[in-house]
Amino acid sequence: MRVHDREPIAAAMRRFKKLIERSGMKKELRAHEYYEKPCEERSRKERNRANVIRKAALGRPPKERKAF
Repeated sequence: MRVHDREPIAAAMRRFKKLIERSGMKKELRAHEYYEKPCEERSRKERNRANVIRKAALGRPPKERKAF
């Protein structure tokens, strides 16, 4: 990332944070923060899948992702 000549450091940090978040690096870092055994990962994904199915059955609209 290049910082412009007269760009305030706060604006550059904001741009950097958005860049990191959009690239998915932040999510990946959090995923690798602690070791998760494969069986725990499978059970977590299965729980998440069951929650999505349950919420869909209740008639709640899915969370919308903001597109920038």
